[in-house]
Amino acid sequence: MSAPPVDYYASLEIDSKATQQQVRDAYKKAALRHHPDRVPADSPERASRTKKFQQINDAYYTLSDPGRRRDYDASRNMFHGFGGGAGAGAGAGAGAGRQDADEEIPRPDAGSGGAFGGMPGGFPWSFFGGQAKNDEDANRYSNEQFGGVFEEMMHDEGMTENGNQPNNKFWSLVGGASGGAMGFIVANLPGALAGAVAGNRLGAIRDKRGKSVYSVYQELEQPERMRLLSELASKVFAHAIS
Repeated sequence: MSAPPVDYYASLEIDSKATQQQVRDAYKKAALRHHPDRVPADSPERASRTKKFQQINDAYYTLSDPGRRRDYDASRNMFHGFGGGAGAGAGAGAGAGRQDADEEIPRPDAGSGGAFGGMPGGFPWSFFGGQAKNDEDANRYSNEQFGGVFEEMMHDEGMTENGNQPNNKFWSLVGGASGGAMGFIVANLPGALAGAVAGNRLGAIRDKRGKSVYSVYQELEQPERMRLLSELASKVFAHAIS
């Protein structure tokens, strides 16, 4: 018999009766908590965080779509230890069923044959519907999916304007991470502290104007990304994320 699939409800730490909004909220928390950019680039945690982040995104890919979720729930009941399908409280028992942070996402096995061969349980939607064939694909799909939710969270915190472009509140936060008054410089406000940032840094800031906030985020240096995610987590989920 095929091995059971990853318990996506446990991955997001929710009950299998969770509403679609609760699924989305849980994804935001989990993605912010486990994002690999929350630690330095050379941190020994980064590899396990990357795998966990991929798993969280695979879970959200499945559970955020009503059709994929319905198929997953129907098949999930076939495997021992997953309770009674969509009516069971997977999240309530997540301490026993939660996946380890360094557990691999189900991946297709090219040599196994069959339409769904190699995916645990034969689930066709595992690992982004079989679209991601390797770690590079998994990272790309994970980042693309997270990007849309990241921009939503930044908008909710008042850090974007004009179609998700970063505003001076965003740049002020990033400037606090790097020691420069970037928000004032970008906004061209009176009394801008131009001397706070080297000329090449100021040019880089101006080059980013007009880009989406997630595009800008991806171009930041690692310490700035780490600080920004930590600040966003504290603002949005202070009650749930340390």
